[in-house]
Order: sequence, then C-alpha cells, then structure tokens
Amino acid sequence: MQSFRDTLGQVLRAISANKLRSFLTMFGIAWGVGSLLVLVGLGEGFRSGQRKNLAKLGNDLVMMWNGTIPAVANQHTGMRPYQLTMRDAEAVRRLPEVRAVTVELRRSDLYEVSQWSNTSSHVMGVTPNYTVVRYIPMATGRFLSDADLASRRRVAVLGSKSAQLLFNGRPMLGETITINGREFTIIGSVEKISRGGNNTFDDQKIYVPVTTMQEMFPLKGSNIPDDALNSIQYQPTKHGDATEAVAAVHRVIAERHGFSPDMKDAFDEFDTIAEMKMVGAIFTAMDVFLGGVGIVTLGLGAVGIINIMLVSVTERTSEIGLLKALGATRRSILSQFFWEGLLLTGISGLIGIAGSAAFMGLLQTLLTDKMPGWDPPRLVPWSAAVALGSLVLSGVVAGLYPASKAAAMDPIEALRRE
Repeated sequence: MQSFRDTLGQVLRAISANKLRSFLTMFGIAWGVGSLLVLVGLGEGFRSGQRKNLAKLGNDLVMMWNGTIPAVANQHTGMRPYQLTMRDAEAVRRLPEVRAVTVELRRSDLYEVSQWSNTSSHVMGVTPNYTVVRYIPMATGRFLSDADLASRRRVAVLGSKSAQLLFNGRPMLGETITINGREFTIIGSVEKISRGGNNTFDDQKIYVPVTTMQEMFPLKGSNIPDDALNSIQYQPTKHGDATEAVAAVHRVIAERHGFSPDMKDAFDEFDTIAEMKMVGAIFTAMDVFLGGVGIVTLGLGAVGIINIMLVSVTERTSEIGLLKALGATRRSILSQFFWEGLLLTGISGLIGIAGSAAFMGLLQTLLTDKMPGWDPPRLVPWSAAVALGSLVLSGVVAGLYPASKAAAMDPIEALRRE
C-alpha cells in the first residue's frame, strides 16, 4: 500500500513539472483571497470608524436644540421660534422613559485670557452629570460638582485645545483665567476627544456650571427667558431604543410651548441610536457589495484551480492507466489528486490570507486615527474562513471528479489515451 509520504512526493513532482502554470494558478488564488479579505475589511473599517465617531458623542444619546414651530404642519412658512429652558429640562427629567438628562448653554463670542495667552473658545454652561450623558474623559483634576452648580462657583474645566492655547503645557490646576473680564479658577482638563489631526470644536471648549453661565453670560436676544438653553440632551431608559423616550419628550416640549407633538418639523434633534442603526444598515449593504466584488475575484481563482486540475488529469490519463496496470488502487489514485488540489488551494489561500493581513496591518500602523470617520481595513476571520474553505472545496472537487472517471477506466483503455 502506498504511504502518505510517497503520495506527497508524487504530488510535489506533479506540481513542479509545470512550474509556471502552477505559479500562475496559485497567484490567481492568492490574489482572489487577498482581494476578498481587503474589500470586506474596508467595509468593516468604515463601520468601525462611524461607530467610534458616534461614541465620541455618547452612548444612547438624543440631542435636542431650539426649534421653530410651523404655522401649518409640513410647511415652512410662518415659523415661530421657541427656546428650550431649564424648566423644560426639569420636566423631561421627571419622565420615566428617560434615565439621564443634561443641558448645554453655549456661547462662542466670549474672550478668555490667561497670564500667558488668550483665545476665544466655546464656553459651555453644563451640569455635573454631563460626563454621564456625553463622552468627556478627564485628563487632570475633576469635573464640575453639584456644589459648584448650587453655589454658582466661578470654576472651569478646559478642553484639550483650550488648555494648550491658554497654558501651552504649563501647570493649570488652581490657576485663574478671565472670561470677558470675570475670573474663573481651573479645576480640571479634558483629554483630546477629536480623532487624528482634526481639531474639532469639542476640544476647544471651556465647561462652567450652567447656573454661573446663566447669571454671567446668558443668551442674548429679545424675548429670551432668563433660564434659556441651547440644548437638552438625554438618554432613554430602554438601552438601544429611544422610540418611547423621544415620543414622551416630544409630548412634554410640545405641551410646554403650545404646539402639537405631531409637528415633527418643530423638533431639531439628533438621535445617535437611530443614526447607529442607519449606519449599520448602510455598511451591511456595503459589506454585501464589497464582499460580492471580492467573491467574483475569488471565483476567478477558483476557475483557475478547476482548470489546472482538469488539464492535469487529462494530461495524465496514460499515467493513471500505467499506475493501475502496476497495481495501484483506485483509492491511491484518488488520494494523489485529492492532495494535489488541497495543496494548491490551501497553500495559495494561506498566502493570500497572510499577504492581506500584512497589508492591512501596515495600513493599521500608518493610518489609525489619521482619518476621522474611517478606520483602516482589518482582517475579518469569517471572511478568511469562507474564502479558504470555498477554494479548498473547489480544488478538491475539481481534482476528484475527473480523476474518479479516469481511475474507473480500464487500464488498457487509459494507456491508449494520449
């Protein structure tokens, strides 16, 4: 009985007998596998980048801003503006559908001065739980406290860009700055929030208690309430689903400002949960499309391996007849072609996986956090398994089917074939 070592030796000799053909076939397979993995990884990179961007805002976050009420639903004429207030926020906070509420009172026309520099940042009046609802990673010191809010203290937390502009790496905790001539004590600073080299306005913020902000720097304009806000932001009680919370908040805001909650145009808001679902659907479709393109490319490699195996079996029909005449069994002949197809596809597939993994690893090293909203492609294990499995199956079937027909032939008839 022929040993596995002898079978493997015959397989390697058969492959090396047609070096160029074997190389081109293996190259086509490796290219097809690598293309599929890179394309699927590209789609996953876009999905991952968008998720990170949304996570920079906060988890399960719905943001609502001041809106305008249309005179007639779905018509943008005769719009009447309304202003969100702290009293609105308190009413929203009492809703059972909402688990956390925070507010923003923002001014970008204020002037900040330290003993070393000056700038004009976005001054934000917020509540202490702002770090619960929003993504605010502290770098040094602390964030605002309930005592700061209740006592209307003149304390401030600097965003990373504001800290750089005002102190440029110098110690800042306990130091003072002036905001439009009013002194504030620095109690903390926030880590960089923006990604890559893109300095978003999130990094150039200064956080102060909203009560202090309303007292010293309220919103300007006619008919604006003393407790006016720019935004109310909240998280739904039900994780991953803001439907009930949004409907409840709409009812409260509409009732307090005298319009129907059915007037969707009256609300200016952004729901990160709905956005995440939409992004997921878009990138799932992108994965399907890119995966389809990759499968077509992979199919070309499969056609190549099927072709080489068919040609190989046809060319070696006489050899098969000679082996049978010398006593080779049907099983040993089938085993030889089985291992030939398996080696061609398996080795080529592994080379394609290794090559694409190395290429995507290089992109990870060079481009991670360099392009906001996009992550470099990464190796997706399921796509590698599908690619390798389908190719191995193609190679084995392509080798076994013609070989089984040849092995079933009478040795004399096989020897007479050219």
